[in-house]
This record gives sequence, structure tokens and C-alpha cells, in this order.
Amino acid sequence: MQELIRRPRRLRTLPTLRRMVQETTLTPSDFVMPLFICHGEKISQPVGSMPGVNRVSIDVAVAECRELQQLGIPAVILFGIPAAKDPLGKEGYDDNGIIQQAVRAIKQAVPELLVITDVCLCEYTDHGHCGVIVDGDVHNDTTVELLVKEAVSHARAGADIVAPSDMMDGRIGSIREGLDEAGFSQIPVMSYSVKYCSAFYGPFRDAADSTPQFGDRKTYQMDPANSREAIVEASLDVEEGADFLMVKPALPYLDIIASLKENFSLPLAAYHVSGEYAMIKAAGRNGWLDEAKAMEESLLSIKRAGADIIISYYAKEFAQRYQGK
Repeated sequence: MQELIRRPRRLRTLPTLRRMVQETTLTPSDFVMPLFICHGEKISQPVGSMPGVNRVSIDVAVAECRELQQLGIPAVILFGIPAAKDPLGKEGYDDNGIIQQAVRAIKQAVPELLVITDVCLCEYTDHGHCGVIVDGDVHNDTTVELLVKEAVSHARAGADIVAPSDMMDGRIGSIREGLDEAGFSQIPVMSYSVKYCSAFYGPFRDAADSTPQFGDRKTYQMDPANSREAIVEASLDVEEGADFLMVKPALPYLDIIASLKENFSLPLAAYHVSGEYAMIKAAGRNGWLDEAKAMEESLLSIKRAGADIIISYYAKEFAQRYQGK
């Protein structure tokens, strides 16, 4: 055998050596934990398709946030389960809505924890779509007007970051203008810039009871076949004043994460969505793979692709394992 000058295996011989040369690392500070908030007290209702995830009342959410902060997770993102749904999603922009109440309670109890709020109407509308329906489709500009009201209401409640997830055209610029006019120029906007129309959202829709009652979301969420369009969407959000960009889902779109990282200098988030979480959970529970190793490998791949921030239902489990190492 020819004498080898380079032997890459030399750097893999010892655990300490492997850690020293590791190119990508994960820590709890990379994560944002999603929470589903519902009305009531002492409620922790399991989501059947997402083992380990619960709909929680505000008091339970506050306790959860204290634990998350102790684990080193810097932020949560909140999704609301309203008392009642209607065609315009009115509780989404009600100053006494479930998310507004939750923000106030969490910021009072755990002020150092960053609270991000999802700005969308799908959780609050009785038809399950992300905005106002006109002639059988979501009307872009009317919806944007309500999203501005929702973002300002969240800021008024004390949200640290607002995160529009609706995919309406022009909503970032309008929300930025609305926040500034209301005296919240310091509040950053984390845009779901590149949100694909994906099959991987199914368990989330179980949790939020937000499955569309007719049609689908193909007229406003992106076509999974398109990659160049992602640059267009992100570019528009940058021009309109976004402070963060986001790709959703994460694992099926690692190429898109890498592309945005290469083309833009803003902080980049990626959402490891409910279906991605549920797949690993299900396979792990069936003994088809090692859940903990699959979780870490999946999350590591998202960061390696270029994500600065990972929104994941595995955030707490990862942080618990990290502290146990």
C-alpha cells in the first residue's frame, strides 16, 4: 500500500481531540422553545401528534419559562389558542387576548427571557386560513392591516420580538411602520421570510386547531419546488426592514438555509417544525432509531447549514441533555 501523507483519521482517534476540531457546535443558547398558550388555569393538555408537547395555561407557561431560562434557553415563541374563533381572528389583536395576557405574565415573572410572538391569524380564524377571506381566498392588503394591529398589540403587551408568519406581501414594511408610529421602534421584526407550503405542519395544526376548513395555503405560502424565489422573498423583507430572516421548515430546506446565509447578513433563524419533531419522536418510540442521537444530528445539520437561531420543540430536551453531559 502506498504510504499515506494525510490521514484524516488521526483527528478522530480520541474523544477530546474530536471535540477540539469539531466545526459546528450546539448549545442551549442557539434555541427558541415554542409554547402553545390556552385559557384557563393549571392546564397542561398533551398534543397527541407531538409527544412531549402540551397546550398550557398561562400559569403553567410561566413555570415552564422559569425552567427554560434555568436550562440556558434564551427565548420562547408563543402561539395562542383563543377562547373563540371568528372569520377575522379578532382575539389575535385584542389587547386582552390570550397571547397579550401571556406576554405580560411571562415578562413580569421572567423578565430576562426573550418573548417572541407569532403574528398571524390562522390560530384565531374559524376558517383556519392566515387572513381575511374575500371571494374564497385570503385578501392580502386587508389581512396586512389586521397583522399590523396584532403586532402593535403584542408590543404593547411587552413582547420583545414580533414574528410575522403569514406570508402576505408587504407585511414587513407595514408592521415596521405600524410599530414605529406606535412608539415601538426598538422592537425587532423576525420575518418568516421563506415559509413553504409544507406537509410537515400537520401536528402544529392539531395543536393550534388551525387546519384550513377549505382549500390549502398554496396561494400565499411558497412552492416547495422553488429555490430562487426564496432569495426574492428574503430580499423584499430586507428592503422592508426585517431584523431577522427565517426559513420554515428546516430539514427539507437545508439548501435554502445555506443560500440565505450566503446571500444575506441578517441573523438567520430556522424553524424545526412539528412534523420534523413528530417523525423523530415516532421512530424513536418504535425503536427504529436512537431518538437522542437523531435529534442532535438533525439539529446540528440545521446549524451547520447556516442557521444562527433554531426554533424547535426539542429545545428543552436538548438543553436537559446538554446540562447532563
